[in-house]
Parts: sequence; C-alpha cells; structure tokens
Amino acid sequence: MMPAGMETDAVRLREAMTKALANDGVLADPGWRAAVEMVPRHRFAPGFYLPADQRDGQGLTVWEPVTAESDYGRWLAAAYSDTTLITQFDGAEPDWKQAAERHGGAPTSSSTLPSLVVRMWADADVQEGHTVLEIGTGTGYSTALACERLGSADVTSIEVDPHRLEQAASALYACGYTPTLAVADGLYGYWPEASFDRIVAACSFRTVPPALLAQTRPGGKILLTLSGWLYGYARVLLTVAENGTAEGRLLGGTVSFMSARTHAAPTFGNPAHWTAGLPETGRAAQHSPERITAATKEAFHLRFLAQCAAPDAQMTTVGETVHLVDVVTGSAATLTPGEGRWEVREGGPVKLWERIERVLSAYDEADRPGPETFTLHVYDDGQHLRHPQMPGLPLPRL
Repeated sequence: MMPAGMETDAVRLREAMTKALANDGVLADPGWRAAVEMVPRHRFAPGFYLPADQRDGQGLTVWEPVTAESDYGRWLAAAYSDTTLITQFDGAEPDWKQAAERHGGAPTSSSTLPSLVVRMWADADVQEGHTVLEIGTGTGYSTALACERLGSADVTSIEVDPHRLEQAASALYACGYTPTLAVADGLYGYWPEASFDRIVAACSFRTVPPALLAQTRPGGKILLTLSGWLYGYARVLLTVAENGTAEGRLLGGTVSFMSARTHAAPTFGNPAHWTAGLPETGRAAQHSPERITAATKEAFHLRFLAQCAAPDAQMTTVGETVHLVDVVTGSAATLTPGEGRWEVREGGPVKLWERIERVLSAYDEADRPGPETFTLHVYDDGQHLRHPQMPGLPLPRL
C-alpha cells in the first residue's frame, strides 16, 4: 500500500528538482520549466534498477530493484533526481512485484535523466504549434513533458517494444495525456502522422534513416544521436531542405543513448580466434588506443571520428591487448603495449587501425577541432561528415 502522503511528498521533491535544474541553467525556457513542474515523474517509473555501491566477485555491476513497495523513500527520491533510471535489461520486461537483483546485463530501456530530456526538446527548438515525432517512448516521461508543453494533439511517440509502450500508455492516460502512440520501428518513422515539424530521437542510429527526412516538412528539424559499433556518439541537429536533403552541425556535450535495436552491434565471437590469423610481427603504432578510450571529452569525440573511419569495427580489451574486429569484411587488428610504444598487428582487407590513425593525424593537423566545427551533409548519394581542414568522413551505407 502506498503512503497516504505520497503525492504531497512527490510535489515537494518535484519542486526541489525543478529549482535545481533551473539553477543549473537547464530550464531557461519558461515553457519547459512549467512542464517539469507539472509532470509527475514517479508515475512513469513504478520500478527501476539502481547500481549497488560495489561490484560482484566477477567485476559485474550489481543492479538493485527499487519500487515504492520495497523502499519508498529511495524510490521517490530517485524518481525526482537528475538520474537515468534503468527499467529493462536485455529486452526482458521485469515483474516489479518479484524483481530480483541483477548482475551485469545490457540496459535496453530507461527513464532518461530529466536534464537531458529537457535539453533534447530545447535543442530541437520545439515550440508551441509544432507537430513532433518522438522516437523511443520509453517510460513516457519525455512524452508527457512534450504533451504538457505542446498539447497532446501535436505529439506522436513510437516505441519498438510493445510491453514498454503498454506501460507508458497507461501512465500517460492516467495523467490525462493523450498523444498518438504506436508500436513501430524508429528507422521508418511513422508515415500515418507525417509530416512533422520536429523529429526527436531518444535512441541512437548508425546513420540518418532516410524515412525521417521524407517525413519532415521543408524547414523542419531532426535531432538525433549518431552512434556505432565502437560506441562513439555525436548529436546532430539537421534542417531539411525543399529537395529532401539535410545538413546541420554536430552539437557539443557527451551524450549517449541506447542504440536502435536493429542498429546494435553484432556479437563477434572469441577475440583469440581473430588474433590467430594475424601476422606474427607488427609495426609501431603512430597513435595510442588510449586516444579514443580515455575518459575525456576529447576521447569521446575522437572515438566517433574513429568510428566514421572504420564503421564496422568493434573493440574489446583482453588483458593489456586491444582487439579490433570487423565482422563485415573479416578484418582484425591488435594493439599490444611494449617498451614505450604500442605494437600493431593487422590482417584482412581493411587495415583497421591504419584507417583510424589517418583520422587521428588529420585531427591533430587541423588543430584538434571540437564537435561543433563539424557539419553533417545528407544527400541521396550518401551521408558525409565534413570539416574545412579535414578529409570528409562517410557514414556507413546500411
């Protein structure tokens, strides 16, 4: 049974969260501030997982289920914190009445932290009178904010997971929001409600889906996150032209979203099997792999550029050796630390690390430009990331 004062507690915590976000500059737009003040986030998160303080004996993250019944105070405080709440792992819908602790696993759905939700809507320049398509309903909290700001009639939200959408729909309708909802794959947008003034994706794509351009009115905008199998990310705000092409600059900040499920990285097997076919001797690496793996903003940006150079590569580390594997071409590479250098061994039709090195060298020669200096151009013949001082980088053709 829920505490009698839950709604009063929720209002108090929501006011505190709104004030904190406003103080951080997130709610500069009064319309979005009013929406955050009104939407009850706890109604959209009946249960979620939070990480325990320590990992398990195998080094895996321990995820503790949190519900109002199991720990009311922790549940409500987390619901009104600026935190992403994981609601699903590996595509399996949990039973929150009997939810068990989890060890590891891949998150497949969440309630994104409120500051990022508001930032996405604001960055897309969503205004009253706009019709919007949201890709990735998730828990429905972001959808509710859009409905509160724009009115339900102008909001369409699609979700690939029918169980997720069912729960989101229940929460939305219970709060009085009635947007158009559908189970659909975000790669194809939602033709029945097109054309849209704005499309905002709460998942990431390897390349810009052509259907989204076709469903955006001329002059309309698309905000999405680009990602790939190296887990490099970049956000881009595209403006669609009369002829159906689009272009726009990358946006700053380290933002990552779960991949659209059909764009997720494939499994590649045992790294040792790939290593077995490589030459016994290698060469000195021109750049350390730490340039794209370090926990820095620059490395976050560089990993995306590296991913554009080797779009089908995946990376894993075993011991001290970094492995690159390309399941599309059958290429592989390893980087092993030695005395003051890294040794590269490469095999297959694509020299994976050599491609990445060329991009890193060009980046250095261009005086290390930030994400906001790159422009993405989307045409019928492909999609290219461009910078005035660097060679163009094509996005993968899918």
